[in-house]
Amino acid sequence: MGKKDDYDTELEALQIELVATQAWAIEKGLKVLVVFEGRDTAGKDGALKRITEYASPRQTRVVALPKPTERETSQWYFQRYAPHLPAAGELVLFNRSWYNRAGVEPVMGFCTPEQHEQFLDDAPRFEKMLTASGIILIKFWLDISKQEQAKRLADRMTDPLKRFKVSSLDAEAQARWDAYTEARDRMLAETHTRDAPWTIVATDDKKTARLNIIRHILQRLDRPDGKSSKPDKDVVFAADQAKGKLDA
Repeated sequence: MGKKDDYDTELEALQIELVATQAWAIEKGLKVLVVFEGRDTAGKDGALKRITEYASPRQTRVVALPKPTERETSQWYFQRYAPHLPAAGELVLFNRSWYNRAGVEPVMGFCTPEQHEQFLDDAPRFEKMLTASGIILIKFWLDISKQEQAKRLADRMTDPLKRFKVSSLDAEAQARWDAYTEARDRMLAETHTRDAPWTIVATDDKKTARLNIIRHILQRLDRPDGKSSKPDKDVVFAADQAKGKLDA
């Protein structure tokens, strides 16, 4: 078998495990919340598609909130996210989340420095409340090299099927690379906690990243008779083990 065949075979096996694990989680009434953050083009959409492809439609939601309204900007910052949190038996996946305030907002000047500081102080407390309530919280940061990001951004501009992936902020991803790096490092340092740890995913190889993201989710949910292999530690690793592994 070729490399593509190997990937397809392994993906199908993992998706079968995901289906079995979700059925078990529904039966047990688990509340599962998965947060996807990362650099632009790091592969969030592709990973989400493979995770949810065969998931239960009624118990699964992908949340990708638009720009906040004028009313929402006057609310408690976490308020617009709270209605989307999972109930018993539900799997909710955030395609970007409250962590906008730790990355794009401070880098692009969409929030004040004071709001950024307040967020970094509040987020661990908010997430501790979530996990104390019984929510299983899995946080992914998808990392990518500057060179690979540049290649993927260029591909977006020439592929008509990727029209809806093109954003006015795409050019800023490369132009403000160092600012995003600084914001990422600060975010990981202050919000990687025992209650809500960050898991880093190296995504220059999209397919390898997807397989290991699914393996990590299966490992975290830990179905008693689960059969998945463990994630590759060179691809998926805890934020406090990321020294020298993250692209600067």
